Amino acid sequence: MEYKIKKLFFVFNVIMLSGMVLSCSSEKDFLVTISTQYGDMQAVLYDATPKHKKNFLELAQSGKYDSVIFHRVIEDFMIQTGDLATRPDATEEDAVDYTIDAEFVDTLFHKKGALAAARQGDQTNPKRASSGSQFYIVQGTVLSKEKLTIDMRKLNDGVGELLQRDDYDSVREELLGLYNSQQFDAYTQKLMSLKTDVEEKLGIKVDKSYAPERLEAYTTRGGTPHLDDTYTVFGEVIDGFAVIDSIAAQPTGAKTIEKPNRDIYMTVEVKEVSKKKITQQFGYEFPLQ
Repeated sequence: MEYKIKKLFFVFNVIMLSGMVLSCSSEKDFLVTISTQYGDMQAVLYDATPKHKKNFLELAQSGKYDSVIFHRVIEDFMIQTGDLATRPDATEEDAVDYTIDAEFVDTLFHKKGALAAARQGDQTNPKRASSGSQFYIVQGTVLSKEKLTIDMRKLNDGVGELLQRDDYDSVREELLGLYNSQQFDAYTQKLMSLKTDVEEKLGIKVDKSYAPERLEAYTTRGGTPHLDDTYTVFGEVIDGFAVIDSIAAQPTGAKTIEKPNRDIYMTVEVKEVSKKKITQQFGYEFPLQ
């Protein structure tokens, strides 16, 4: 009798385990393909940001993103798209006049390839609600550990105080010139060089701790950490990173600063694919539920 019970218990466990494995292997998610004249990018959307995921899927599956252009590109920073008014056949009905509540998640950040929602600035949008359609894809740069372990907000505030002093007039002009000419890396380097002045002359300590996974990503893959926790990150590119680089490198400013001189159109396709296949094909590991 005891043997039979143990045998039945063993069989039951095997059945349950098989069911779990089958369930995991057959579980599906959405694979997003963003196609451009420079190639395709494959991306996944995060379950941890359900409002943004649902909104993006609805726009993509309805075809509203097709023929939209990348209207703003800044090399070593990001490429932005999703303005439905940029479609050649756009009408007033295509205008997006809603926002999405911010969904900030500690484990989601602005590494290279991150999909994040554009939004209005804090002064008019204190809750940091996202645009209903516009999003950007991070290019960024690979950063040193030194840059990442400095609280840039505190440093910026401190430098702002220094720049009010007469003996920092030349520094103020230099920083303004770098920013206006979009030399963001040089601008950041100049800010970093003022760290000692901020600490010694103002008594403001600007060092900070950094999450290990963010530190690893930003020092190897790169990104734009100064946007973290202020703009909602809702997905990431898992293949086609060279396409990001190609679009970001396009010349801009012939008519509008930051807008590519030549229109870059996209189409967006969404397919349901098993998570196992996505992992096998692209090496992307889905977070444990």
